[in-house]
Amino acid sequence: MSQAILTRFEAARSVVRDAAALAMKMRPAPGGPKGTQKSAQDWLTETDGAVEAFISERIGTLFPEDGFQGEEEGRTRTGTLRWVVDPIDGTSNYARGRNRWCISLGLMDGDTPVAGIIEAPMLGETYTAVKGHGAFLNGERIHASPVTDPATSLIEMGWSNRVPPGVFQEKIDAILNLGAMPRSGGSGAIALAEVACGRQDGYLEIRINLWDVAAALVLLEEAGAKVSPFLRDGGLEDGIHILAAAPGIADALSQAVGVSLK
Repeated sequence: MSQAILTRFEAARSVVRDAAALAMKMRPAPGGPKGTQKSAQDWLTETDGAVEAFISERIGTLFPEDGFQGEEEGRTRTGTLRWVVDPIDGTSNYARGRNRWCISLGLMDGDTPVAGIIEAPMLGETYTAVKGHGAFLNGERIHASPVTDPATSLIEMGWSNRVPPGVFQEKIDAILNLGAMPRSGGSGAIALAEVACGRQDGYLEIRINLWDVAAALVLLEEAGAKVSPFLRDGGLEDGIHILAAAPGIADALSQAVGVSLK
């Protein structure tokens, strides 16, 4: 991995840390949702825009030749190296004063994810990875779960209002039929990071976007998890499905939910 990417990664860690402090300062108290809806159950808060603008400005100052893409403003700069940010992943949780949300910042070299940072400040956790250099949680190396029996596994599935309810129920039933324990936590980036660190054994979402997964894809690869070909299958330009799994149950889970890992 080039020194240019390692230099950017180290600088980005500081940028994300400061962005997390801003999000913490702006976080709402527990209670009813604080924000507006882009569509049913798809929340937007003032913090989403503020954090994205903060990261864009800082990265642009540090690396003006780099591209930048955010969930809220889209692609605002172009470059071979491109930063992809979800300013608040888990906005529905954040808007209600819950803890399971994060800032996700990935770096791509062309179409290849090469570095990622996922910071969940209310959980006190920072996931980091650089391609070829391993994956880490709070500085400690992480690996995907060693589980090999689906009946002992914990699988999370993300919910989206863009997916028909019947499809969600069908996939949940398939997970239950494996004997696995289902979960749904409201943050795709954290869920994928937890597959990387072995806290859970799989994550499925039927429609998810690049900004949700750009940082996590590097984590998963470096941690030894199996992942569906998100980028190859259209994830660079549109929301599509993703499946990530511990190697020992990957084939069984893939067959059960009908999502290829090849």
